Amino acid sequence: MPAIINSVFITGTDTEVGKTLYSELLLRSLNARGLRTAAMKPLASGAEVQDGKLHNADAHALQQAANTSFSYELCNPYCFEPAIAPHLAAKHAGIRIDPDVIRQAYEQLQQQADITVVEGVGGWLVPMNENQTVADLVEAMGLPVILIVRMRLGCMNHALLTAENIKNRDIPLLGWVANVMDPNMSHLDENIESIAQQIHAPLLDTIEFINNSDADKPYQQININWL
Repeated sequence: MPAIINSVFITGTDTEVGKTLYSELLLRSLNARGLRTAAMKPLASGAEVQDGKLHNADAHALQQAANTSFSYELCNPYCFEPAIAPHLAAKHAGIRIDPDVIRQAYEQLQQQADITVVEGVGGWLVPMNENQTVADLVEAMGLPVILIVRMRLGCMNHALLTAENIKNRDIPLLGWVANVMDPNMSHLDENIESIAQQIHAPLLDTIEFINNSDADKPYQQININWL
């Protein structure tokens, strides 16, 4: 059952906003649809050495959530130990992040899957090197985008600025997701409604707050009607 869209890029308004959580949920929902899925986190900062190589926990989570088999190196071409901006981590490691390396890994993943979920690092305009950002990479690769918004004070400004930049680049914004990490946020519903009224894309999902006691609950099914 082939997908109309064969890839999607998951970005966020900031770091630690729920990109990996949503990407995992999305992969599981795509798997349930009967699609062959692959996953990619091109850049990852914050890693530990395993079997002599650096591995990032978020990249591993994506690799495990997909239902096709592929190497960690394809999933995460650039992995850095310090949890700092990737262009700075690369500089300290003595290397330069090359978009062509990422593109080649992505093309290999695409060959074996109906749809590839690509998760960004940090926010939308995080630098990759001295003159290119993650947004430039997404634009060059022609990937449609889903924006994750962590619902907290200040999120409206971040969401609208990010969506406006995506729009100005003529990149398809499939929709946005409200990630409720603080269930006690003041005027939560009104904030979601305000963003929905002003952003130029549909609200795809509201991800409910998950705490440790919810760990055994079934995964939330994600809206994939944009396929």
